[in-house]
Amino acid sequence: MGKPLIGILMGSESDLPVMEKAADVLKEMGVPYETEVSSAHRLPEKTARYAKKARGRGIEVLIAGAGMAAHLAGVLASHTTLPVIGVPIKSGALNGADALYSTVQMPPGVPVATVGIDGAKNAAYLACEILSIKYPEMVKKLEDFRSKTRKSLEEKSKAMKKGKSG
Repeated sequence: MGKPLIGILMGSESDLPVMEKAADVLKEMGVPYETEVSSAHRLPEKTARYAKKARGRGIEVLIAGAGMAAHLAGVLASHTTLPVIGVPIKSGALNGADALYSTVQMPPGVPVATVGIDGAKNAAYLACEILSIKYPEMVKKLEDFRSKTRKSLEEKSKAMKKGKSG
C-alpha cells in the first residue's frame, strides 16, 4: 500500500478542519491517501478530470466533503464508477441540512454513499471497509480498532460505576 488508494476531496479549504479527520483515520489505519481542493461549481473541469483519471492512477475510493449545495460527491460519481463517499459539511444558514440533502439525494445509477453531517471519520472507516474486500490486512486493522473501542467503552463504564457507588 504505497501509492494513494483513497482520494479525499473538498469543495474549499474551509472544509479542511472536518476532512482532516478522515485523513487522521487513514493515517492511523496505514492507508495511503491524497487530498485535493476541487469545487464542483468553481472548478468543474478539474473535478471531472480528477474523477475520470483517479482509477488509472490507482485510487480505489473517493471521499468528498462539501457544504451548502454540496454537489462535489455527485459530480465525482457522475464521472467515475469508483465508490464515492459523501461527507456533508455543516455550514451556512441550514447548518449542513442542505449539504446532507444534496449529497444523499442522487439519481438512480449515480450512487453516493453518504455519512452524517461532518462525518469524515465514518467516511474514512467506510473507505477502509471497502478496501478490506481486496486487502486482507485491512480486515485485521478494522477488527483491532473495533476491539480497542469496545475495551475503552467497557473501561469507561466500569469507571463510571465506581464513581457513582463511592
